[in-house]
Amino acid sequence: MPSIQLQQLTKLYGKVQVLHGIDLDMQDAEFTVLVGPSGCGKSTTLRMIAGLETVSSGEIFIDGRPISHLEPKDRDLAMVFQDYALYPHMNVANNMSFALRLQKRPKKEINQKIQEVAAILGLTDYLHRKPAELSGGQRQRVAMGRALTRDSSTFLFDEPLSNLDAKLRTQMRAELAMMRKRVHKNMIYVTHDQIEAMTLADRIVVMHSGRIQQQGTPEELFKRPANKFVAGFLGTPPMNFLTATIGQQGGQTHLSGPGFSISCDQHTISRIADHKRPQIDIGIRPSDLVFDPQAATHESLELHVDVSEYVGAQSVLIGNCAGEKVMVELKSDTPIALGERLKFRINLADVHLFDPVSERALR
Repeated sequence: MPSIQLQQLTKLYGKVQVLHGIDLDMQDAEFTVLVGPSGCGKSTTLRMIAGLETVSSGEIFIDGRPISHLEPKDRDLAMVFQDYALYPHMNVANNMSFALRLQKRPKKEINQKIQEVAAILGLTDYLHRKPAELSGGQRQRVAMGRALTRDSSTFLFDEPLSNLDAKLRTQMRAELAMMRKRVHKNMIYVTHDQIEAMTLADRIVVMHSGRIQQQGTPEELFKRPANKFVAGFLGTPPMNFLTATIGQQGGQTHLSGPGFSISCDQHTISRIADHKRPQIDIGIRPSDLVFDPQAATHESLELHVDVSEYVGAQSVLIGNCAGEKVMVELKSDTPIALGERLKFRINLADVHLFDPVSERALR
């Protein structure tokens, strides 16, 4: 499989710049997910790789060969669109084989390829049906099948699950993961859904405002976010952020803010040793706050519980800490009543620290 490299890629629409010098290397047979909020530039990046958008400046390389001047048909890429884009008058087999028939491949080769791909995607029993006779999930599988039959070196997916309901998206996500194990190709996948990114990717590339914020494995980005944006974007429920002042009380370093004062252990002191500002932003994931009525004041947050969202095995509490909203994830059988004031213990080893001005993580 070829390696793909984006080098100082920019895109302008008139005077509006939507991509600001994207540098990205994608390795052989890697599942790369571009993720970010709407308008961050992820779909524009994908369409530029596909040749559906022109490059304003910079270059795209496949195996070291510049391709930004090539037509889409000459790039050895296959793309799956968000809206399926199936031919309504053709059955599943003809939709999947359309590109091969245009290339005038032998009929025997076409039929063999259709059967192979249909078996991978569970479409063998639907080859004679037309798109109108299929469910949304089946139509999306046909769109994927049309890309797979081309046997291209790289597959591009532009938010392929966003039109499906929640149950179908979960099912299709699992099918994509299984297909990924059987099809050893380069795959570049665009989504705004961070759960899709976390569950499917070999490598996640988080984008915001036309720039790459961080890239790495799902575990790296979740456990060691580079900045507040990445920390807040990845994870459900999202990370809590509190602003604290670094101070001394009785010879002990404390992180204090409205409604809390946390004593720092030696490891935390070493993390903030080079931080020159008196304020610091604290990031705490909802799952890292532990309900503990006996917790000492200097190692806990006290919250007034406003909302409890029951989601099955887990409940998400939305509490108030001196005017700041804080979310807590805990087992749903924990006895919690609305309006209570409860203590939640903080393990400083799980706390993320950020510079309040640059928003970069403190390592």
